[in-house]
Amino acid sequence: MSIGRSVGLLAVMFGILVGGTWVAVKVTTDHLLYQNATSTARRWAQYLTENVNDLEQIAAGEQPSAADMVFFQAIRRPSQVFRYEIFNRQGYSQLVADRDKVTLVDVSEYSTEAARSIDTGQPIVDAKEGASSDFPSYFAQAYVPVLVDNRPIAIVAAYVDQTEQRDSFYHTFLIAAASLCLLTGLSFAVPAFAWYRRTREKQRADRHIRFLAQHDALTGLINRGHLTERMDGALRLLAEDAVGLAVYFLDCDRFKQVNDTWGHDGGDFLLNTIAERLRSVASPCDLIARLGGDEFVLVRSDVGGRDLAAAFAQRVVAALAVPLRFKGHEIHISVSVGVALAPRDGQSPERLLKSADLALYQAKADGRNCVRFFEPRLDAELMMRNELERTVRDAVLHNRFELHYQPIFAIATQRLIGFEALVRLRKEDGTLIGPLTFIPIAEDMRLIDKIGAWVLREACGTAAKWPSHLTVAVNLSPAQFAAGSVRGIVAAALEDAHLEPHRLELEITETLLLGDTESVMAELLALKAIGVAIVMDGFGKGCSSLSYLWRIPFNKIKIDQGFMKAFEHSERDAETVVKTIIEVGRVLNIQITVEGVETANQAAFLDEADGGHVQGFLFGRPMPAVEIASVIRGDFHHAQANSPGESESRLRLVK
Repeated sequence: MSIGRSVGLLAVMFGILVGGTWVAVKVTTDHLLYQNATSTARRWAQYLTENVNDLEQIAAGEQPSAADMVFFQAIRRPSQVFRYEIFNRQGYSQLVADRDKVTLVDVSEYSTEAARSIDTGQPIVDAKEGASSDFPSYFAQAYVPVLVDNRPIAIVAAYVDQTEQRDSFYHTFLIAAASLCLLTGLSFAVPAFAWYRRTREKQRADRHIRFLAQHDALTGLINRGHLTERMDGALRLLAEDAVGLAVYFLDCDRFKQVNDTWGHDGGDFLLNTIAERLRSVASPCDLIARLGGDEFVLVRSDVGGRDLAAAFAQRVVAALAVPLRFKGHEIHISVSVGVALAPRDGQSPERLLKSADLALYQAKADGRNCVRFFEPRLDAELMMRNELERTVRDAVLHNRFELHYQPIFAIATQRLIGFEALVRLRKEDGTLIGPLTFIPIAEDMRLIDKIGAWVLREACGTAAKWPSHLTVAVNLSPAQFAAGSVRGIVAAALEDAHLEPHRLELEITETLLLGDTESVMAELLALKAIGVAIVMDGFGKGCSSLSYLWRIPFNKIKIDQGFMKAFEHSERDAETVVKTIIEVGRVLNIQITVEGVETANQAAFLDEADGGHVQGFLFGRPMPAVEIASVIRGDFHHAQANSPGESESRLRLVK
């Protein structure tokens, strides 16, 4: 029942209660007034009966005695009794006395009340409203039979003016009724008001609970459950020839950086700003939802085709790209958008959301800050990804990764100086999955720290069996630094393998340095304190800054293989840049390793440029650990041919 109907019912109940109280007091007052009036009239009639001696003679039509006349004159004076009569036994009046005179009647009038009192032998009393000017507005009358030896001799009637008494009673009644109604109203209204307030509060609480069940608490947008309900209704109404719906799946690029920089207050401010801007570009019939985190969905009806859907997506991207100010600072954001069209890309809310999500994933993979539409191939790619995720998860649980080792040589002496450990993963059919394929997935699954720890233990254990002059290089992911103490994992791996720290090289990329530089610096210094070497991998691949070289304690720089490809294709200034980096390393006393050396021409150039160390297919492909022995023997024989005594003393190979 609605609160309006409840209030109406309460009002009716209140009216009935107050009206009933009024009626009850009125009836009680009238009854008391009647009792008082008739009792007074009876007393006066009884008083006449007791004090008139010649009642029988008067009833017979004789003149009253002088003493009775004096009495009659005396009792006319009280203001209450305005009339009295004496009737004979047949009920006819014989004497009438009022305030003006006392007289015997010439023509007797018959009174039914007097006759009835003779017949019953009981007084007849009544109270009436005055019907003429001869009577008061309210009076009482009493007919009392006079009995002598149980024989009626006359009837005495007394008429008493009760107007003033009635007014007094009614005045008292009004006060009492009003007071009682007021008390009744208060006794009803106080709990009724409390009930009303409690009901209103409960209804507000219920509405709030229903709102929270269907909306996001932070932004006030609808949530996933309510979105799918609304989408389901819209799809049922969608005609077969209609243009359809467009589902826009949006994700804020690098939202975590905003949270890390400005705290959760800044993140919440950003999310609310996105919600407001989506409302501003959407039409009233569009659906806007927040699915959690920084994921938003906008559903638009009657999009008018792919081109118009794309144009609207660009409007959304442009609206959200406007910088916002938080605590006096300017925050720049961008969003990636995935779009699915109904009914082409799905005929159910779940399928459309999945299609839009796949398109969003493609937008992320394509560099973020862009719009991508769903394509059927994305389903196949999703199945492949899911299969790859299962493979990665199974490999982590059962240690099914492999390490392959690529040799690293000194370009000047052509001597083997170590290996880089490269993690590999095999499918069930035995084919290898490239690290560029499964490493990003492992990072997304937050399993890279476990994989990295396994790689460290395995690489250190393998390197401990090599000749003591050989080193092993292991790549570290930024996710490993974010997951916990890299120093503890490295120290444990070295200790378990009994490997000297200086034989372990830890390779990091510039991506790690783009985050929390202070904490990264502290971790790198802790690793340096152990005695391991810190290597910057892929230098020159991205936006490598020379400031890294003097701010961070690198022992080695690995020049990205892209420079060798550019050199091979005679691209402008590639040779000059490589020579410059080599010279910078020499000045800063940092060892240089050049990756991707695949041709003799490249090796000759690096030898001439004093490139330090080289790594690439020309010198050896990545190989399983069981093949390393042959490489070490080959290096031994090469060294023996050049320096027999020295090479023999350095060979220590555990088969």
